[in-house]
Amino acid sequence: MKTETIWKSIDHTQLKPDAGWKEISKLCREAAEYGAASVCIPPCYIERVKEEFGPQIRICTVIGFPLGYATKETKVFEAADAVNKGAAEIDMVINISDVKNKDFARVQNEISAVRQVVGESVLKVIIETCYLSEEEKKELCRIVTEAGADFIKTSTGFGTAGATMEDIRLFKKYIGKHVRIKAAGGIKTREALEEYLEEGCSRIGTSSAVALLER
Repeated sequence: MKTETIWKSIDHTQLKPDAGWKEISKLCREAAEYGAASVCIPPCYIERVKEEFGPQIRICTVIGFPLGYATKETKVFEAADAVNKGAAEIDMVINISDVKNKDFARVQNEISAVRQVVGESVLKVIIETCYLSEEEKKELCRIVTEAGADFIKTSTGFGTAGATMEDIRLFKKYIGKHVRIKAAGGIKTREALEEYLEEGCSRIGTSSAVALLER
């Protein structure tokens, strides 16, 4: 697989809690140089990135991150604020506590509410597979589809494990036709990047793309 093809599927990511502007601006320069799909950055940097890099890059940010247990109203405000400041893509974390309580209607309502406020921006829903049973994953595929999200995403990268090929195959079987797949967390080789894309992922979230693709 060509390197430039892989880059077009990469959400070039820097979400460390101590990430300074030096790290964020470096990420943005790399994304512009190599043609990444987006930069995935903390919400506090959206405006500065938009101001300094403009149309050179597409901004993705995270909502309810990384634990997911903020209230629906908080996530809705976060998402609307991020879009207003310049984010073109939103990666939101579901409320995993609601899943464990089998309150799937509440999960779907939350995703739908965020979908409504982000408008034309891309909505990716992080279900954090490492904490879920197979049946919970199947049910969330249905919910993400019915709530109108653009992507289902495996992981935050802050959980106990990241993406697995088994989860990608499960997603492919149970999501709706319009929903795409993003794998993130623990993808540490070029071979793995290629395998996930070949398996059907449209996006890969990683902070290691330069090291893996530009050696």
